[in-house]
Amino acid sequence: MPGILLDTLCGNRAEQTPMWLMRQAGRYLPEYRELRADKGGFLELVYDTDGAAEVTLQPIRRFGFDGAILFSDILIIPYAMGQKLEFLAGEGPKLSPRLVDHALSDLKAVPERLFPIYDTVAKVVAGLGSETTMLGFAGSPWTVATYMTAGEGSRDQHETRAMAYRDPQAFGAIIDAIGEMTVEYLSGQIKAGAEAVQLFDSWSGTLAPSEFERWVIAPNAAIVSKLRKIHPDTPIIGFPKGAGEKLPAYIRETDVDAAGIDETVDPVWAASVLADGLPVQGNLDPLLVLSGGEALDIAAKRILEAFADRPHVFNLGHGIGQFTPIAHVEQLVETVRNWRA
Repeated sequence: MPGILLDTLCGNRAEQTPMWLMRQAGRYLPEYRELRADKGGFLELVYDTDGAAEVTLQPIRRFGFDGAILFSDILIIPYAMGQKLEFLAGEGPKLSPRLVDHALSDLKAVPERLFPIYDTVAKVVAGLGSETTMLGFAGSPWTVATYMTAGEGSRDQHETRAMAYRDPQAFGAIIDAIGEMTVEYLSGQIKAGAEAVQLFDSWSGTLAPSEFERWVIAPNAAIVSKLRKIHPDTPIIGFPKGAGEKLPAYIRETDVDAAGIDETVDPVWAASVLADGLPVQGNLDPLLVLSGGEALDIAAKRILEAFADRPHVFNLGHGIGQFTPIAHVEQLVETVRNWRA
C-alpha cells in the first residue's frame, strides 16, 4: 500500500492531511549541523552518500513526516553539465565559467556526477518504511539557468533576464540543455526508488508574462512530457514560486500532477480557481514557523480549511528557515496531525 502522501499526489483525499516541509533536511536541525561539520562542507556532504542519506532520514525520525525529500541541491545539474561548483562560507554557491561570458559549448558534460545522487536515493529508500514517500527533485530550467549564466544567485536575476532578451537563441540552447539533463537526472532518481518528484522553479516570479510562458511553462511542459513517457505512474509536482495569477496557466499547460504554491498565494483563491481534484501542496509562510505561537496555528488551520475539499499536502511556501526552533516545528506537526475537516 502506498503511503498517504503518495496516495494524495495520485489524486486521492486522505482522512489525515499528509505533510512534509521544503528544506526539512537541513540547517535548523542540530544533528544536521553536527554531521555537516564532520564532513567539512555542503558539497562534500551531498557527495557522501551515507551522510546524505542520513541527513534525508533525520527529519523523518524526529518528526514523522509523510515524505522524505532527497538531500541534494539544484546546482548538481550545472555541475554535471561541466561547470565548476563551489559553496563558499557566507557567500553561497559559485559557478564557473559564467555563461554570460562563455558559450555553452565551452562546457564538457560530466554525467557521472549524477550517479552518487542515485546511490543516496537507494540508501534512503532502504531505510524508510512503506508509509513514507521518497521524494526526488530537480531545479527547473529557468531557475538553474539563472545560476549558470550569472555564476551565482541574485535577487532579481537581471543578468539572466537581460541575456534572454538580448540573445534568446543562445539562452534557449542553455534552457534546452538543462531540460535534457533534468529528464535524465529525475529518471535516474525514480529508477533508484523515488516515488514522486518535484520541479523547483524558485525564481519564476521575476519574469514578465510572455517570458514566463517561454522560459518557465514551455521548458517544464517538455520535461513533464518526456519524463511521463518513461515513468507514467510517477507523480510530478510543479512548484513555480512567485507565479501568482499565472499559476492556473502553468498547471494547465505543463500538465503537472500536483501544484506547489508559495506563501504569497491566497489558499482560498487557489482553491476556487484550480481544477477540481487537482492535488495542491503548500503553502504556509516559513516565517510563521520561525515565529510560532497562535499566529502559526491560525494560519495553518486556514490553509487546511481552504483545501479541505481536494487532495492536499501540507507544506511551506518555500524552505524552512535556518534559525527555526525545533519546538515550533513540533507545534506545526501537532496542529496538522490533529486537524480534521
